[in-house]
Amino acid sequence: MKRPPVPADHPIQVYLADANVLYSRVLRDYLLYSMRAKLISVAWSEAILEEMSGHLVDNQPAFTKASANRLVNAMNTTFPFAQRDPSEADHLALNDLHLPDEGDRHVIAAALAADAPFICTHNVKDFPPEIMIQLGLTVITPDSLLCQLICEYQESMRWVHRTSVESLPGATDESTLDALRRAGTPRTSGLMAELLGLP
Repeated sequence: MKRPPVPADHPIQVYLADANVLYSRVLRDYLLYSMRAKLISVAWSEAILEEMSGHLVDNQPAFTKASANRLVNAMNTTFPFAQRDPSEADHLALNDLHLPDEGDRHVIAAALAADAPFICTHNVKDFPPEIMIQLGLTVITPDSLLCQLICEYQESMRWVHRTSVESLPGATDESTLDALRRAGTPRTSGLMAELLGLP
């Protein structure tokens, strides 16, 4: 399936992807293929990739450290400008902030480093709006982001879905939609089913 063109004046927004989003194979594929389709730009940091890799190795028996290294290398080779590591200044800018989970401080610093106005995460509660507003950041769930893309760019997102299915041996439309539901993006799964004409 040929990748559909997008309007020349389409503004490409930068989304900093949290490790809990990149952890999911289907969400990672959807986001990265959306970037390949030039619908969005996705950014991450070395720390985010390390967190993603650690959870994959810990939680998936077949996923080894070598598997993690191959995945990280593939992501950074395919998208060489996506990794944006925070500078000392980015970290210093957050010194006076009190966060619900101090472990998420590096995620905000990475968003600043990437000039990303959006943080895409499942853990919305860990990024209070009053703090995000101060920093000019908006937090969005992967379900909300992908639903927005499906509504605005139907043909491009159909290509994203088809490419995601074809990239995983044995995957089908149905198994991929089920994976989306299990990954915490049920509305995305429903919208994509409608787009594909599936029940």
